[in-house]
Amino acid sequence: MATKLAKYIFITGGVVSGLGKGITAASLGRLLINRGLKVTILKLDPYMNVDPGTMNPYEHGETFVTDDGAETDLDIGHYERFLGRSFLKNCNYTSGKIYSSVINKEREGVYLGKTVQVVPHITNEIKDVLRQVGNGEDVAIVEVGGTVGDIEGMVYLEAIRQFRRELGANNSVSIHVTLVPYLNASGEIKTKPTQNSVRDLSQAGIAADFIVCRTNADVELDNSTKEKLAMFCSLDSKDYVIHNKDCKTIYQVPLMLNGQNFDNLVLNKLNIKTKKGDLTAWRKMVDSINLEHKEQKTVAIVGKYVEVPDSYISVIESIKHASVACNVGVNIKLISCEDVEKQGAEKLLNCVDAIVVPGGFGARGIEGKIATAKYARQNNIPYLGLCLGMQTAVIEFARNVLGLSKANSTEFENNTPHPVIDLIQNQKDTDKKGGTMRLGLYDCTLKTGTKAATLYGKQNIKERHRHRYEFNNQYKEQLTNAGLICSGVNEQNNLVEIIELKDHPYFVASQFHPELLSRPYNPHPLFVGLIKTIK
Repeated sequence: MATKLAKYIFITGGVVSGLGKGITAASLGRLLINRGLKVTILKLDPYMNVDPGTMNPYEHGETFVTDDGAETDLDIGHYERFLGRSFLKNCNYTSGKIYSSVINKEREGVYLGKTVQVVPHITNEIKDVLRQVGNGEDVAIVEVGGTVGDIEGMVYLEAIRQFRRELGANNSVSIHVTLVPYLNASGEIKTKPTQNSVRDLSQAGIAADFIVCRTNADVELDNSTKEKLAMFCSLDSKDYVIHNKDCKTIYQVPLMLNGQNFDNLVLNKLNIKTKKGDLTAWRKMVDSINLEHKEQKTVAIVGKYVEVPDSYISVIESIKHASVACNVGVNIKLISCEDVEKQGAEKLLNCVDAIVVPGGFGARGIEGKIATAKYARQNNIPYLGLCLGMQTAVIEFARNVLGLSKANSTEFENNTPHPVIDLIQNQKDTDKKGGTMRLGLYDCTLKTGTKAATLYGKQNIKERHRHRYEFNNQYKEQLTNAGLICSGVNEQNNLVEIIELKDHPYFVASQFHPELLSRPYNPHPLFVGLIKTIK
């Protein structure tokens, strides 16, 4: 029996990058799920990297990891947080991944000696991906990264053009997200960039069914502007021009789109009949986020990529989720660990209420993270360490409590006399450089009576990982005798997953990344514990 194929929504972007196509896609997905539909989302990225895992966060923000260990674009995090659904490796394809598959098939003789070309072989590969993601779903939302007109994105537009033709009428829609600038000097809204972008899309053979216009918060699109856009962009009605302006919180976007009947219009185009959606719970959550608090607590994120907030987007959102759950106003302050290393922890951290040290790779700024852990421990500042944030906390404890002054991780000092953080043996045997990473969902058993067990309210949990260095069990007895509590372990591999300190308001650190599983309506327990401590 053939599997049902989804209806498709294709989301492209124009004028400039970084407009929020991912938030638009996630918001529409939230609205459709609210109508009782089974919705999935796929991100197509035109760059030639096979995945974002080797990319510097300055280039592309954080790398989001799925349950099955795929290293994906940060938009997948938005998809999961908005849709309340965990995605797998087929949710994100890059040109590198597409081309690698085609080249491998050519080497294996799959194409039977044919000349391998962009059309039809690359486009067919993309269409195969589109079919796979839509199997068994009601709606598949496909976001194309980059901007219409980019050379590297042309093959995706051609594949989508072909695929829409094969799907037939009422089985797909095209949504184009563009910038509509407002010129202060003339006091005018300018529609020409959008017109030009839609023209570029049309030249690729794709007619936009909807235009989502991104503007600043204080800009309003009047009916005459919408009429103008609809006429010049060949839309059925001005109602198909959707205004998506800046909001106080990204979680407000579904409500704004719903207020313009966006989900109904899209469903009508797709000839889908559903129940009426109920956004009461989502609206309540947004109202809580937007609530003005008289007192603001300051939470510092001490990392090495703070110039690009998207490098820590899941951490930032997780803090916000927990603050809403705890009814606390939070001011998030990004602090460079290199600045802490140079200027001292006391100078930069003396006015914060809590500290989060996130993950990362490499030795740059590592002494600043170690100094941060020391400052939090000695001054009873609530501390949450994530991945590398746990490792630096262990190094600090070994140096300053256990007295092993040269303790370190072999990631930063290969010949350290006290490798309290090290590669496990099978990693050493596989790759001397630590090429084997622990990626994806792993089991963790919590020790009864610990803070971690209390926060989770259960003993057995599963969490997502992305790292290659581990707590060195050769030092476990010494560290625990000195007061470090190993409150969570992966029993299958005998690996420490969570550490905490007993005589401290809140000093908890995990080898895994709890921020990857936090949701606006279901905040992660470790973040909730941190915010509750400073409430």
